[in-house]
Amino acid sequence: MPADKTETTSEAIATGTATAKAETVAIAETLDAAVVNDLAVNLSKLLDAARFRITDEKEAELVTRVTGHLGCQLAHIPNVSVSFGSWEHVNLQLGLDAYLAAYTPSAEWFGVAGGGRSHQDIIDMLADAARLGNFQLGAVDYRTVATGPDSVTEAVQLGLVATTAPDGRPVVLAVRGPQEHRGPSPACQLQIMAATRGTATAVREEVERLIHEHDVFRGGLLQFEMNEYRGNELVSFMVRPELTAEDVILPAGTLDAIERHVVRSREHNDRLTAHGQHLKRGVLLYGPPGTGKTHTVRYLLSRLTGATVVVLSGGALRFLGSASTLVRRLQPAVLVIEDVDLIAQDRSYGPGTNPLLFELLNRIDGIGADADVTFVLTTNRVDVLEKALTERPGRVDLALEIPKPNATERDRLLRLYTKDIDLELVDSTEIVAALDGVTASFVRELVRRAVLRELDRQPERERITLTEASLRETLDELQSERQELTSRILGGAAAQPATAD
Repeated sequence: MPADKTETTSEAIATGTATAKAETVAIAETLDAAVVNDLAVNLSKLLDAARFRITDEKEAELVTRVTGHLGCQLAHIPNVSVSFGSWEHVNLQLGLDAYLAAYTPSAEWFGVAGGGRSHQDIIDMLADAARLGNFQLGAVDYRTVATGPDSVTEAVQLGLVATTAPDGRPVVLAVRGPQEHRGPSPACQLQIMAATRGTATAVREEVERLIHEHDVFRGGLLQFEMNEYRGNELVSFMVRPELTAEDVILPAGTLDAIERHVVRSREHNDRLTAHGQHLKRGVLLYGPPGTGKTHTVRYLLSRLTGATVVVLSGGALRFLGSASTLVRRLQPAVLVIEDVDLIAQDRSYGPGTNPLLFELLNRIDGIGADADVTFVLTTNRVDVLEKALTERPGRVDLALEIPKPNATERDRLLRLYTKDIDLELVDSTEIVAALDGVTASFVRELVRRAVLRELDRQPERERITLTEASLRETLDELQSERQELTSRILGGAAAQPATAD
């Protein structure tokens, strides 16, 4: 085509377009604004209807599985929801399992397919499925959760199930498990859809009752910790230790005083209450590192077999509020706070105050005197503790020092840690005297290293023998100048000057 003719055609098109735009503007100006708005709304509805019309049957089935069961349109369904801590996912699943077993044993879960599921609640996904077809009926997402130290089960991470209320009315339950990537405190959520809010509320109350009834944490030994996702909190099951009084070497009367305050007083709860005495207890164990505070706590846990125990330490101390709520719910319970000085330093030591100090004081005070809850606190630095914690009655009722062992206790520790070894030690006086000033953990490490040394020297023996000479050789190594830092870390005495051969 000749160039001049092409230019003529382009000019004509441009002129026609401009004319059409001008005519459109002129027409719009003659119309009432309300008419234009109505036209826009109707066009939007037409487009939505067109999208719904071209949506295939599988996509629509996600919505009809809900609305068909409930007998009402999606827009008319009241949404009753309840959130739980991420660690409660296992209890939510057990409660739902019990609910379905009671009211609809044959009910089957169904899921949601489609992109962007992690950013929307299930009720929003249903709305988008109905309006835009973005989500379809899919498989259920599951997540493995612990039910004990060595047992697990599968919990619904994203899914719905059609069931009935206790009075027989139709209900749909929807579960979304915790999403660790969405924030520092992810929650799992239960959404209850029914034709009326009253029906949904009744179901929520029944589910919560069953969650409490089947609470897998009750009577367990639990530890709050942080996972790798933004420091989110988790609860882990721990194996309850099995210790006897002979495994705990403390000054005379110390262990008995702790047991009387924590263990045996619990055995008299009814009589204590009848005599107008409070049940809540606070125990503080203090002393240098390595003297046996944690070991003593482990012994208590072995004795409190009927109690729920929650342990907080290190960075997990920030979950004090969640842990306190848990022990209040699962009493009889014990809350162990290790190295409490990390959050309860005396306010006079600096201008700033750790907000967890006030959290701790409020939580202890907030648990009623008639609650069967024991707070067990440990610290290496009792001198820096907030006096409002240690000196106010009702917060700490018993404070006991766990000191470095004396000669008699060091001899008992040596015998304890070598009970599975052939120990040739006619007179322990010298080796015990050489251990003056060390901690219990140092004695244990001394034995371990001596055994390790003798394993190389006695490769053919099934049960090795330790002698005073091997113990002394190991002790000299631990206390040498080269090992001084290791010795101090383990709670040893100051390094001894080298002696001539």
